[in-house]
Amino acid sequence: MKSDRIPNPRDWPFVSLLIVAILLIVITTIGLLAVHDYILAEERMTSDLGTLQDVTEKSVRESIVDVDTGLKLFDDSLNLRLQRGFLLFLEEYERAGGDPSQMNLPALKDELGGDMDLYIINSSGVIEYTTYPPDRGLDFRNVPGFYDELTRMRLGDEFSPDRVVYEPATGQVRKYAYMPTPDHRYLLELGLAPDAFMEERNRLRSQESTQEFVAMNPYLDSIRVYDIFGNPVEAGGDPADARTRALITGTIIPGRTDYAVQDEHGRRIQYLFIDLKDPDYPSDPSVVVELTYDTGLIQSQLDQLLYSRAVVAILAIVLSSAVIFLVARRLTRPLEEIIDDVDVIAQGNLDHTVRLSATREVMKLERSINTMVANLKDAISRLRDSEETIREYSGRLEEQVEARTVELQESTERANLYLDIMTHDIKNTISTATLYTDLLTEELEGEQRNYTEKVQKSLKKSVEIIRNVNTIRQIREEAAVLGPVALDPVIRAEIEHFPDVRITYAGTTARVLADDLLSEVFTNLIGNAVKFGGPAVEIAIRVEEHGGDVLVSVEDTGPGIPDEKKPYLFTRFGAGEGEKSGLGLGLYICRMLITRYGGRIWADDRVEGRPEEGAAVRFTLRKAA
Repeated sequence: MKSDRIPNPRDWPFVSLLIVAILLIVITTIGLLAVHDYILAEERMTSDLGTLQDVTEKSVRESIVDVDTGLKLFDDSLNLRLQRGFLLFLEEYERAGGDPSQMNLPALKDELGGDMDLYIINSSGVIEYTTYPPDRGLDFRNVPGFYDELTRMRLGDEFSPDRVVYEPATGQVRKYAYMPTPDHRYLLELGLAPDAFMEERNRLRSQESTQEFVAMNPYLDSIRVYDIFGNPVEAGGDPADARTRALITGTIIPGRTDYAVQDEHGRRIQYLFIDLKDPDYPSDPSVVVELTYDTGLIQSQLDQLLYSRAVVAILAIVLSSAVIFLVARRLTRPLEEIIDDVDVIAQGNLDHTVRLSATREVMKLERSINTMVANLKDAISRLRDSEETIREYSGRLEEQVEARTVELQESTERANLYLDIMTHDIKNTISTATLYTDLLTEELEGEQRNYTEKVQKSLKKSVEIIRNVNTIRQIREEAAVLGPVALDPVIRAEIEHFPDVRITYAGTTARVLADDLLSEVFTNLIGNAVKFGGPAVEIAIRVEEHGGDVLVSVEDTGPGIPDEKKPYLFTRFGAGEGEKSGLGLGLYICRMLITRYGGRIWADDRVEGRPEEGAAVRFTLRKAA
C-alpha cells in the first residue's frame, strides 16, 4: 500500500544530499569571494577618490596662491604712479583751504592723465566727493573691517596702496591707493583704471581659471571661485544663489575655514577657504573655492562592478554544479548498488551476495557486508538449534518458579500465623503481668515500689513495640484504600489518650485523604513528645490549609532536636540515643503512613533557628474533595 506520509529532508537520496551539501559549500565560497572582491574594489575606489580629491584641492590652493603672487607683483608696479598723483591731489586740497567743495576735481583728473578717478572720504567713511558718480555717497561703514582700515589710514601719515580689485557690477579693474589729509579730516583716494594694464591684468587673471582640474579629476563636476562677498571671481560668471552667498559670508569667511555640504542631488560640495589677506594692504583678496564632486559616478562604477562580479559568480556556480553532479553520480552509483543488494538480503535471501565494484573503499565495504551476511547465516543456524533447548529449559523453569511461589506463599502464611499467635500470647501475658504490677504498685512503697514502676514502663514499651510491629505489617501487606477522613475527631481521640499532658488544640474542619491508620501518626508524635519532653512538657497541635494540602504541626516545649539529627530522624531506628530513645519505630511508621497518604513529613524547630526551645514535627496531607 502506498504511504501518505509527507517526505522530509531525511528521506532524500544520498546523492541529492551530497550534491546539495557541496553546492551550498561552493555557492557560499563563491559568494564570499565575490563579496570580498567587491568590498576590496569599493575600498580601493573610495581610497582613490579621497587621494584624488586631496591632490585636486592641494593643487587648486597652490594654483590660486601662485596666481595671486603674480598679481601682487603686477599691482605693486603701479604704486609709484599713484604716489606721484597724490602730490597734485594734496596741492589742490591745500589750495582750496582744506575745503573739498572748493576743489576742482575734474580738472585735476585731466591733469593726472584722465585714467585716475579721485575720491574724498569723510570721517564717517562716506565718499563725499568723487569724479566717479556711481560711487558718490558710498558708505564703507557697511563693511566694518574695511571701515576700520580706512579710519586707521585717515588718522595716519603714510601713503597706503591697495591691491587691484574688480567692481562686481561692471567688472572694471581698478588700482586704489590712499593718503590722509594733513588735518586728518579726510582720506584721499585715487582709483587708477587705465586700459593699458587691463590686458596684462586679465592675462594673469586668466590663470585663476581652474577648469583644467575638472578634466584631470573625473569625479569633479565643477569649480567656482567666490570673493569674500560671495561674488564670482570669474569674469562674466553667474552670481551665487542666496544659500551659497549666505554660507560664504555668514559661515566660511567669518570662520576663515573650509566647509563641506551635501546637496539635494546627493553631490558632495567642498568649500576651500584660501587666505590671501596681506597685512600691508587694506583689501582682503581671499577667495572661497567651491568644488562639486559627483559621487554618483563612483556608485555607478560600483554598480557595474557588482553586476560583472554577479555574472562571473553565477557562471562559476553553474559550471561547478555540472561538475559536482557528474562527480556525485560517479561516487554514489556503487552505494546505490550496495543498497539494492542489501534490500534483497533484508527480504530474507541470505544467499544473495553484494556485487563488487572497482572502487577500493567501496570494495572493502562490500566484502564486509558479504562477510557479515555469512556470519549472520551461521548465527541464525546456531540460534535455531538452541531454541529447542531454551524452550525445554523455560518450561522446566516455569514449573520450578510456580512451585517455589506456592512454597513461599505457604511459608509466609505460616510465618504470619506464628506471628499472630506470638503477638496474641505475648499481649495476654503482658496484660496479666501489667495487672499484677499495678496491684503490687498499690501495695508496695519505697524502693520496691520504684522497681514495680520500672517494670510497668518496660511492659508498656513492649506493648508499644508489638503495636508498631503490627502497624508496619499492616502497612506493607494491605493495599492503601484512601478515603475522606475528618481530621478533628482523630486528633481529639488521640488527645484523650494523654489526659495528664497539657495539649493545646484549636480544632479544624479539614477533611483529608487517609485510612484508619491515620491515628497512629498522632499517637506516635504525641507519645514521642511526652517521652522526650517529660511530664512538664506542653504540646500544641496546629492545622493549616494551603490550597489542596493540609499542614499539621505537632510542637512541644521539650529539649528540641539538634540540626545534625533531623535528616535521620524518620529512618528506621533513627529516633535518638540514650535511655529514652527506644527502637525508633514510631517516627519510621509516621513517615511510612504519610508517604502512603501522598504527603511528606519533616522535623523543625518550634522557634525558627532556636532548637533548644522545643521541637516541631510537621507533615502534609492531601485535602479531600
